[in-house]
Amino acid sequence: MAEEVLEEVLEEEDTQKGKFMTFRTGNEYYGISISYVNEIIVMQPITAIPEAEDYIKGLLNLRGKIIPVIDVRVRFEMSQKDYTDRTCIIVINVKSTTIGLIVEEIAEVDTIMDSDIMPPPTLGHKGKEQNKYVYGLAKTGNTVKLLLDPERLIEDAAIEIPGEESQEEEQ
Repeated sequence: MAEEVLEEVLEEEDTQKGKFMTFRTGNEYYGISISYVNEIIVMQPITAIPEAEDYIKGLLNLRGKIIPVIDVRVRFEMSQKDYTDRTCIIVINVKSTTIGLIVEEIAEVDTIMDSDIMPPPTLGHKGKEQNKYVYGLAKTGNTVKLLLDPERLIEDAAIEIPGEESQEEEQ
């Protein structure tokens, strides 16, 4: 179902503004702008990388392209959880890097206008890892979705794939 929704949204590129792929990790719902999302795939075999950070689960061969895979739950310093048949990988493209995000469950594609996005509160635990990746809060229906900045999510992951040159360096 999520794949059909994503395909429908990607076909309508002009209407991508305000569209977010939402997913559940732990007890929270998160959203990532659909403009970053390439596809959603089912869990696949992942090759572990020795001595990598614990949230970097390894590398995935996606139709001949090797992409790093991050477990979002572990990245947010939540306890590791076994993968289920609802666990999937959101393949995103950030700053010319393709990366997979393991999430517990896809929710839906939501339309969230800029006027409905509030900055995250500064109260509470400033040291919480997940807060540094959240750029906004959006109330949709009866839930609040934490909107993620994928650039911040991977910026300190220090993931480099041999043979891939960053286009950013060329500019």
